[in-house]
Amino acid sequence: MYNLAKDPYASIVELSKAFRDKKILPSQVMAAQLERIEALEPKLGSFQAVYWDSALNAAKAADDDFANGRSRSPFHGIPFALKDLYELEGHITTCGSYEMLERVSQKTGTVTRRLLDGGGIVIGKTKSVEFGLGAWGTNLYMGTPWNPWDLENQRVPGGSSSGSGVAVASGLAMCATGSDTGGSVRLPAAYCGLAGLKVSKKCIPTDGIMTLSQTLDTPGPITRSTADLALMFSIMLGLDGPHIERDIIHGLGLFGVDMEIFKGLKLGVLDDEERVFCTADVLESYDAALKTLLALGAELNVFKSPIAYDEMADLNGAITMYEGYHNHRAYYDDPNKIMDPNVKKRMFTGRALSAQSHADRIEKRQGDQAVFQAAFSAFDALLTPTLLQPAIKLSDVDENKSPGHFTRPFNYIDMCALSLPTALSAEGLPTSIQIVLPAGQEGFAIKMGSALEAALGISVRPKL
Repeated sequence: MYNLAKDPYASIVELSKAFRDKKILPSQVMAAQLERIEALEPKLGSFQAVYWDSALNAAKAADDDFANGRSRSPFHGIPFALKDLYELEGHITTCGSYEMLERVSQKTGTVTRRLLDGGGIVIGKTKSVEFGLGAWGTNLYMGTPWNPWDLENQRVPGGSSSGSGVAVASGLAMCATGSDTGGSVRLPAAYCGLAGLKVSKKCIPTDGIMTLSQTLDTPGPITRSTADLALMFSIMLGLDGPHIERDIIHGLGLFGVDMEIFKGLKLGVLDDEERVFCTADVLESYDAALKTLLALGAELNVFKSPIAYDEMADLNGAITMYEGYHNHRAYYDDPNKIMDPNVKKRMFTGRALSAQSHADRIEKRQGDQAVFQAAFSAFDALLTPTLLQPAIKLSDVDENKSPGHFTRPFNYIDMCALSLPTALSAEGLPTSIQIVLPAGQEGFAIKMGSALEAALGISVRPKL
């Protein structure tokens, strides 16, 4: 008999309703989660820390809340994981660095506070690339999480929110936070078969999240479905619980699936010059998704970017590395500090850049944003693959390159973007699509994703 409380892939929206209807208890869900972590985490290595006792105690407190009719929000009782760049007062936040293994946070940031105030329960901290500077998800000293889609060959999990992607994909966490400076929410989501949302810069506060690039950093949710993404995003956005619950119950706002949403929408698609960067299996799933969108009434036209994607990606990288180095130079300039050599090399690329060149890039960015947005004005959204290829073997990684060809440009331009799984490759690895919209249209991106998700009918889960 199906037991929702023990389903590691249960929707958090489903769990929320079951809690509210007193059909299951948060403590039952938490106990099952912790049991699964105990069984699979030694192989997967997604967590930096698991809060065994405090998580279960918080879940038991949530039991009492529901028994007495006290519900803070639809997120109440939901186990979630925090990327280990998010400060949590009284807990160690390593930021993926061996040198910070004993660093205790002195504060809790706004986003984390919103998740906690909504009744969410932190199950633990997930691993990250050191200081968030790495798109493959590797970490030499703190460990690289194992992508659960291939248990024989270790493949990249995507970074820098590597542990969050692996934990959610493996059913070790119901959902998790990430942060996205050049793709660090979307890449692990795409590599692990999940939904991930990159928000525009002013959408969600970044205080209490370790700064890599003050210019580019954005927080974001990683979940297994767009409905779950809508719930987690609503809480991170700071919406009140009754508002969210009303929308869930009545299928309103972000929680309604509108299959008519694509009718008449003008969607931009890749030109041939960009398609050549993608592998055949990525293009196959991308084209299949486009065919589905055509059937749903969308109008598809080639979008020729006025600025090459690789140029925007490089500019995003230069800004990130310059600001990253100057934010963390005390660690990387000290030869006695044990720092990840791959990250250090990238940080030192930033060290070599002058203040004037950085100022010039910031000015150029403003101009490029205006140019890009003018060209984009004839379109409602842009569709790209999230990845150039599915997850490669860890042994094939070139740390001198980034897989963020289609992700970094939209941090640079400051647009919002949703990554969504579309199919499985011939090797059984997730492929994905990226829905890109202007800043501030995160809700519309989620609604588009919900409709496409329903039309594709795909539910991808690794065989664990």
